[in-house]
Amino acid sequence: MLFLLAELRALLGTPMSDERAQLAHDLSYDAIMGEVGARISTPPQYGIKTVALSIAARILTNPQGLRSEQAGGMLQSYADSQTGVVLSDDELRRLKKAVGMLSGAGMLNIAPTETRITTYPWRQA
Repeated sequence: MLFLLAELRALLGTPMSDERAQLAHDLSYDAIMGEVGARISTPPQYGIKTVALSIAARILTNPQGLRSEQAGGMLQSYADSQTGVVLSDDELRRLKKAVGMLSGAGMLNIAPTETRITTYPWRQA
């Protein structure tokens, strides 16, 4: 378990059923496992709980993915540009750092940019 359901309730400050809290946990867990696989230890590495709670809170706060809504003279705009079970670039970076999948030097291509091709698949005249 990436976080306790009581932690999610405390973060949101609203009452919710165990089923909704568990669903938010399961969806955030699934999204995280889709990105970093089985690299999460027990207990989870530092930083993973923060990302999991952020995803779960986003799921429960704005499940339809609305940017804004209006009822009469009241307009509600959501500041978060990410909605649902989408991970932001910052969340992905934090997850990868937590499990040791840093991008950077490991992503560099050290092959020379201009290499001469010595064999050709066609005949040259």
